[in-house]
Order: sequence, then C-alpha cells, then structure tokens
Amino acid sequence: MSENPEIGESVDVGGIRTNYITAGQGDPLILIHGSGPGVTAFANWRGVIPDLAAHFHCYAPDTLGFGYTDFPSDIKGFAMDRWLAHLIGFMDELGIERAHFIGNSYGGALTLALAAQHPERVGRIVLMGAAGMPFPITDGLAKVWGYQPSLAAMRDLMTTFAFDPALVKEEIVASRYHASIRPGAQEAYSSLFPEPRQRWLDALATSEDALRALPHQTLIMHGREDVIVPLHISQGFHALIPNSELHVFGHCGHWTQIEKRERFLELVTPFLIGPK
Repeated sequence: MSENPEIGESVDVGGIRTNYITAGQGDPLILIHGSGPGVTAFANWRGVIPDLAAHFHCYAPDTLGFGYTDFPSDIKGFAMDRWLAHLIGFMDELGIERAHFIGNSYGGALTLALAAQHPERVGRIVLMGAAGMPFPITDGLAKVWGYQPSLAAMRDLMTTFAFDPALVKEEIVASRYHASIRPGAQEAYSSLFPEPRQRWLDALATSEDALRALPHQTLIMHGREDVIVPLHISQGFHALIPNSELHVFGHCGHWTQIEKRERFLELVTPFLIGPK
C-alpha cells in the first residue's frame, strides 16, 4: 500500500492502469472529480467519502489522463467517447452493473453523457457545478484550463474556486501544486484542453433532447457565486431534466462539497438512499 493517500487501488481498463479510491459497503456510488490541474479523486472527495461510505460502496476513480491514472500518449485534446468508454470499462472490470453517480464540474458533464448514452448503467445522479450545456467559456474556466505551474498561480486558482478565500489552506495549495509538477503532469494536462478552449467545453455538452429524455432522479447543486461554471447552467439542467431538483447555495463558489460540506451531505445522502 502506498504511503500517498491519493494512490488507492489499481485496475487495468483496456490497457489503462486506473487509480481509484474505494471505501464502504452497499449500493455502488461512483464519484467523478473535476478537471483542474493537480486534481485527483482523493483531493476532490476526501472530505465526504468517509460519510458517504457509511451508506454506499464508494468508488472514486482518477479519470482517463488525470491524477495517477495512465495518460495515453496519443491523447490530443478531450474526446467524450473515449472518456465514456474508460468509465464503462472501469465499471465492467469491477463488476459494477449499475451505480449512483456524483459528478463535479467536468465530472458532472461526464455523468450526464454516460446517463444519456448508457441509461441502464446509472442510478441516481448528483450534479455539482456541472458542465454539460453550451456556454461561452468563463474567465475562471479559461484560467483553470490554461494553468501554468507556479505556487502563486495555484494559490490564485484555488481562491477562484472558493467564495471564501479563507477556505484555501496552504496545505491544499501546496498539495495541488506539487501534483501539477510531477514528471509529465503539466505536459499531459496542457494537452487536454489546448487553445482554442471553447471547443473542449462544447465537446462536454449533452443535447437538450437527450437531457429531456433522461429518466433518472437528479439532484442539481450549484454555488451562487461560482465563477467557473455559471449558475444558469444548472438552472438550465433543472428546466430540462424531468425528475430533477435544484439547490442553490449562497456565499458558495465551485467547491460545494467543501464550502457547504455538512449541508451537501444532508441533501445528498437521503436523496441517494431514497425510495427504491
């Protein structure tokens, strides 16, 4: 077992060594992280997995090309079909026929695309500051995808994520910065969303017709002060997804599960347990 808590279990998914954190027992719950530099499943979800693991068998993978999952050398920009194939392969390798999903930002967009294309594999859905509808790229998101490594740049980025800069501890900044400068990490990250970046945001979108057709119970959460993904995107999801509810947090940016942790768990846990 690695002494690095970000390195958990490993599974081979079509030749891709995939790192994932797992905890708990019960119905499967897959947590999909966002797309910031230095991100890992552990960094994104460590504050809530212990609570969720009391009710669910949690799986939090580093998605294709992020964290400690392999980054294939032929990736030249984001491709939804490839990311979805990796997620489905991950589920197949672990024998997960169907799971609930929590998707954060880019992870929300992946969750929606997965639900639209493979509805039988998805139970209930929680979206947090999710992308997945077209919008002009925000200055905040352009800063995330255009990150160039330095401690100051990572600190600036982390304070962009959170409404209250006091939440951004130096330990978080240092951890994410050092992850972003691991050998090959920046080269890999910068190859995912190169300029012009609007095309990659557009590639994350699920069509309005597909959203209207989703049968899944969906809990949508968004911070009112989010400057990465604007609030009106979640309002749009709520208008289109038939079985959805929307919760908006004031004094909250893009880190719902961190900035509003207790309320996040109060809403998410009973929603996912919910009537069968």
